[in-house]
Amino acid sequence: MNNHHNVFISYHHKNDEAYKVEFERLFSDVYDILETRAVSDGDIDPYIQTETIRQKIRDHFIRSASVTVVLIGSETWKRKHVDWEISSSIRDTQQNSRTGLIGIILPTYPRSDTSKYSGNTIPPRLKDNIDCKFAKIYNWSDDPLKVQQWIHEAFNRRKKINPDNSREMFGKNRSTSTWS
Repeated sequence: MNNHHNVFISYHHKNDEAYKVEFERLFSDVYDILETRAVSDGDIDPYIQTETIRQKIRDHFIRSASVTVVLIGSETWKRKHVDWEISSSIRDTQQNSRTGLIGIILPTYPRSDTSKYSGNTIPPRLKDNIDCKFAKIYNWSDDPLKVQQWIHEAFNRRKKINPDNSREMFGKNRSTSTWS
């Protein structure tokens, strides 16, 4: 499969940096990995309108991504920046069309059965988009062909299925054990 995509990685920086680095190591010869630390507290005025925040993130931080990969560890769903990045990446702007979207569950995600996950401990906006079939979720794999296929399928889906971006954006990080 010779399908080149620009991939944006959304993840919990503090907990899951090692997996982001491993993802880059495994796939950077296949994809242009667009990962940014730019979206952090203080970068975007929290008092501007939600639409403006989404557009700024899409046009300034995620820019030319064609697929967004959310790496899901134990606390990823709690992070407002992950929510903002998902929200921003699945919307069309004048400068950039929406990206495809997949979630990859990391080995650090707490569960006893790796064939299952809890919908209320993954990012809620990702769950909305799995439910409407815009996004898919997978277990971590270091098989390049498998991951390339996931990314290419997400790229193709992005024009065929409308995403669900109706959920209100996180105002701050969450601290509860689940989101619902």
